[in-house]
Amino acid sequence: MRTRNKPVLIFFCLLLSAAAVLAGVNIYSELKEQQKEKEDFAAVSQIAEPTATAALTESEPTEQPAAERNIQALIAENSDCIGWLSIDGTNISYPVMHTPSEPQKYLRRNFYGKYSQSGVPFLDGRCDLQSTNLIIYGHNMKNGTMFSNLKKYVERDFLNAHRTVKFETADGIRYFTVTKVLRTDITDAWYNRIAAEDCRQLILSTCYGSGKDGRLLIIAAET
Repeated sequence: MRTRNKPVLIFFCLLLSAAAVLAGVNIYSELKEQQKEKEDFAAVSQIAEPTATAALTESEPTEQPAAERNIQALIAENSDCIGWLSIDGTNISYPVMHTPSEPQKYLRRNFYGKYSQSGVPFLDGRCDLQSTNLIIYGHNMKNGTMFSNLKKYVERDFLNAHRTVKFETADGIRYFTVTKVLRTDITDAWYNRIAAEDCRQLILSTCYGSGKDGRLLIIAAET
């Protein structure tokens, strides 16, 4: 009886071992990809560092504060880039892309257009920088990158401590103050509000909850 069962047990053990090895390979590949994406964004951040020329430009009077980052250098590197989004005290500090003819081009591509699980935050294809409502999309990544930190806005203490959102473009810096946090889904009317009635608003959108249609919207008014 024991002899007859022994091959079955051996096969079962081999199967478990193979599954464990495969899981290990997948985890290693995922971690390696995450590390590469972080290195890629670090390289993009280097491109955006202010230069001596940019510093001189910042001293000139303008209607809005000059950009702290070298947005022109980013645009020269990739003309799909329109600016840089950041929120102090969070991990959110990324370039923003805009491709109206292919709205979701950077959903799964990095700054250079190569495949990326995280993608790059991008402006809604129906919007432009003159729109009174600016809708920017970004993934809610489990590793804490992209728009993952936005989910913390459901906590009042975090909201009160991180109300200012900064959006830098070639024209300068625009500051927005978070006024509303919505746990909703893809059918929310906010996704069709391309024009605001009273002031320019920035809407940050990311996945939220266990359902594929769940969304979190962070709505901020320009100050």
